[in-house]
Amino acid sequence: MRLRDFRMLLAGAATGQLGAQVTLVALPLVAVLELDAPAFQVGLLTAAETAAFLVVGLPAGALTDRMRKRTLMIRADLVRAVAMASIPVAALAHVLTMAQLYAVALVTGVATVFFDVAHQSYLPQILPRDQLVAGNGALETVRSTAQVTGPGVGGGLVQLVGAHFAVIADALGYVLSALFLLRIKQPEEGPEPDPAPGRSLRKEIGEGVRFVFGHPLLRVIALTTGLANFCTAVLMATQTVHLVRVVGLEPGGLGLVLSASAVGGLLGALCAGRLAARLGQARVILLSVLVTGPFALLWPLSGPGLPGAALFAAGSAVVSFGAVVYNIAQVSFRQGLCPPRLLGRMNATLRFLMWGTLPLGALLGGALAQSYGSRTALAWCAVGILAVPLPLLLSPLRRMRDLPGPEDGVLAGAAEETPRENTSADDGERPAPAPIG
Repeated sequence: MRLRDFRMLLAGAATGQLGAQVTLVALPLVAVLELDAPAFQVGLLTAAETAAFLVVGLPAGALTDRMRKRTLMIRADLVRAVAMASIPVAALAHVLTMAQLYAVALVTGVATVFFDVAHQSYLPQILPRDQLVAGNGALETVRSTAQVTGPGVGGGLVQLVGAHFAVIADALGYVLSALFLLRIKQPEEGPEPDPAPGRSLRKEIGEGVRFVFGHPLLRVIALTTGLANFCTAVLMATQTVHLVRVVGLEPGGLGLVLSASAVGGLLGALCAGRLAARLGQARVILLSVLVTGPFALLWPLSGPGLPGAALFAAGSAVVSFGAVVYNIAQVSFRQGLCPPRLLGRMNATLRFLMWGTLPLGALLGGALAQSYGSRTALAWCAVGILAVPLPLLLSPLRRMRDLPGPEDGVLAGAAEETPRENTSADDGERPAPAPIG
């Protein structure tokens, strides 16, 4: 936090995430309340928001490695701001349709792919490697704080001004994010010179894919996260329909439930560094999803009224805690492991594998909710969450305490029987002692 440029990056993340969390409530409510969309169309809208990870996920990494990351993030923010601002404009003209919502979701999804790949590749230029866990923890804290406050704000705005006008907060958030990024003063390293001029985009993509699939720990992280995101998409496609039509919540109540759910994610972001230092980064990756996953069973148990809302929020809070701790540990590992010239392609390949499951899960969630009801869709979602730790339990990671760095062997530490000496217990923002990302 003493680094001004990191504070600007953090402020940009805060404003962008707050607006996005408002839209997490407002955009499905535009479909459900304003356009009276059935459950499958709501699922299709969620799928449209994430389809870009399948369509442009891989080439985005190669293209990002050819560009300056900060400039790319600023452009992506402005594209998303314009797309979101088109919704209230169309509503005022009485021409808003589901087709426009799908188009806005697709455009913002493509811009988000480029922004996220550039963002993860840009952080190592701002912070030294031994501060990446702390830096990612701070970014996750901001994101989790936005998840706590954003849905409540979004629900309140929907009740005050209507769902279609509430998305203006998202457009403003993206504009502010771009302005904060513009204030970063540190000169950005340009793309490394191409050692083989004229290389095709296909070959550059292949280099990133080979790096990911050539490392056994990256492979298992990709499989685990992809399965978790598939289940998350089923939840995202179903939760608004369930909370409005089964639990019976008004928009303000829906926002409060989602905010309460996100408290667990905020606590996870605050605890992740200390847990990694005490337990080891590898153990944290496994335990974070193994211990918290069973609480997903509370989702299908949630019925009408306040008790149902409380059950849903409690399940989401605990699952969110585990997801955020897991995410900080595995993202930091990836960033420290990969050579700088491959960061964009490595992150894009993993995003393609991990986030490419989101539109598939959203379509399944919408279809299940349409055919069998939202409670059945949530039950299958919970079963999937229970299966998330299986790839980790079947991998060498289950025998490891700490994760290898770029200078270690691929499976260094896999046979380690006793824990290494930890850093001091009161230094929770320091990473585990082994070289990590």
